[in-house]
Order: sequence, then C-alpha cells, then structure tokens
Amino acid sequence: MALWRCSSSWLSRSSLGWPPAGGVGGGESKVSPEIAPVDAGEGEEEGDEEGWSLLLPELLTEIMRRVDASAERWPPRRDVVACACVCRRWRDAAVSVVRPPLECGRITFPSSLKQPGPRDAPMHCFIRRNKKNSTFYLYLSLTQALTDKGKFLLAARRFRNGAHTEYIISYDCDDLFPGSNSYVGKLRSDFLGTKFVVYDSQPPYDGAKPSRNQSSRRFASKQINPNVSGGNYEVGQVSYKFNFLKSRGPRRMQCSIQCPVGQNTASDQLKDKQLSTSSSLVLRNKAPRWHEHLQCWCLNFHGRVTVASVKNFQLVAPAGTSDPWGVGDEETVILQFGKIEDDAFTMDYRQPLSAFQAFAICLTSFGTKLACE
Repeated sequence: MALWRCSSSWLSRSSLGWPPAGGVGGGESKVSPEIAPVDAGEGEEEGDEEGWSLLLPELLTEIMRRVDASAERWPPRRDVVACACVCRRWRDAAVSVVRPPLECGRITFPSSLKQPGPRDAPMHCFIRRNKKNSTFYLYLSLTQALTDKGKFLLAARRFRNGAHTEYIISYDCDDLFPGSNSYVGKLRSDFLGTKFVVYDSQPPYDGAKPSRNQSSRRFASKQINPNVSGGNYEVGQVSYKFNFLKSRGPRRMQCSIQCPVGQNTASDQLKDKQLSTSSSLVLRNKAPRWHEHLQCWCLNFHGRVTVASVKNFQLVAPAGTSDPWGVGDEETVILQFGKIEDDAFTMDYRQPLSAFQAFAICLTSFGTKLACE
C-alpha cells in the first residue's frame, strides 16, 4: 500500500524554517510518497493500530479537530501532519477533518499542492533560484514580509535533454530525478524555449490516460515498477508569442491548463465518489500600461513586486469566458509572478490553479527568449 514517508527534517530541523544541510534553498518540510515493501511495513502498521486505534472514532475525530483548529500556520501546523502519521485510523481521521486549500486557504499535506488554491484570496508564495546548479525552490510565505524563512513546498531542476530543456519537479529538494518516489511532474520546452508542455506524474482526474510520447516516459522499459506509473499525464501548455518586429512591450504569453471539475473535498471522501472531469482553463497575461513619467511598462502588483523585470507577469482569464470556476474576469488575477531580489520572486495564485500548476507556469518565465523580447 502507498504510505507517506515523514522524514526527520519534517518535524525537527526543517519545521523550524532552517535550511537543509548541505544545500541552498531547501529550508522546510518535505513529505514524499513512497511504496512500502511487500514483505515489510504491514506488520508494523498493524501492531501500531492495536494500540492507537482503540480510541473511539468520535473521540479521535474531536482530537483531530482541536489540533487542526489550534494550528493555523506553519510551523505549528506540523502537529497535524504528525497526527496523520500515527497509523491508518489517525490518517483517515485527519483526512476527514482537514479542509482543502480551496475552503480553508491552508496547505497541510502534499496532496494539497495539487488541489485548487483559495477561492477568496490568493495564496502567497515565493521562489528562490540557485543559478549555480539551475535549481528552483518554492516556499509558502509564513508572514506578510515579501521573503521570510518560509515553508518548503516544491523544488525543480533545469537541464538540457537533446535540443529541449526540461524541468524536473519534486517534493524533495535533494532528489530531483524522474524515477524517484518524490517526483511530482515535469516541464518540457521546445528548441526556442517559447512553447512548454506541463506533465503530471499522477492522473489529474478519473480516466485520464498517460501521454504516449517517448519523451514523457519516466523510466526505461526495463525499469518500470508495477506500483508506480511509468508515464506522465499532459495537463497543460504554455506558449509565448513571437515578437518579429521587436516592438516595445513585455512578453505575451498564453496558458491552457487542465483543471479538475467536480472534485470532491476531503470531507466528501467517505461518501459515494463521483467521477471528476477536467476542463481546459485558458489564461493570458494582463496587458500593462505605459508610464510616461517612468518611461516603462507598469502593472499593479499591490506591493508584491519591487524590481522591474521582463519576467514579471499577471495571468487573467479573458472576459466573457464561460467556465465552471467563475473566473472570466480580466480584473481577477489568477496567477502573478514578479521579481523582488536578484534570485527571489513572488508567486501568488488562486483557484482553479494548484501550487504545482502555478509553479510550472512560473518556471517557463525563467531563461532568455530572444524571439519574444
């Protein structure tokens, strides 16, 4: 059965916001899925449940409710994850109590990174870049400051694969390989770096089929583990428009992202499951205005961006778009990304995008695009 591995850094060193030993930019919790061995783990879990599952279900649910209510932010919220790691019964109780980011505006479990963001207010995050090893780290902001120690969420590494560029996205900042259990997905670009395809390691909705392209395979044919999906699922595309005339202005981009529709919340998992479907969300960058006094293109980032850069952007849904999320308003920013330091950038997203999707879109902005500037 699939378990969640809770590393020691999740509840100790990294929970306090300290950077991981021997690395730059890893500084927080990391929980990654792993496959339990066939001949080990089951007996230990059954032994644990003999002691911990004796609590009445009503009492266990009340305990989880109080722990969840007392931990609004990280690092105290690590107590909720610690309770979910006790045994199967405690895990089920935690899943039934903890609300998804769409409703509570909080990220708790790794599964929250692939669930839609908050509905009413954006989720504030920031990205740190390490140019030496082409690695990027996504953090959840813990305070109102533009950058703090943050809580580590995801990491990505850029490398060349023939004529293409790929970004491997992982739960673990030290394990950025397609075949690892921490693998989340990847981003693949064309030769010019103007078109990107986003791949997810897990099916985004019931009935989704993995991509048949050879480049989307995670393993070689002899390395496929029957317990782990060997393919990737295409969940989105990002393209930048060519600027042949070299006219003044920022980059122009368009995104088409597959977002689940009718996805059950955590509390609905005990009820009859309904098949969720997927719908394509089209986003475009918000057109900036030319500031005569500053002699530059400007966008209102509401204090979340402090450095002018061609990488800065805001994504909105075109006006009049009929979609099931109610975001067809050019004034509602679904995702904004901007520079605050030489290697630090803010990333604010909201529903229907998830943290994984928003991170993948922002990664496309890094790198020089001579055909678009």
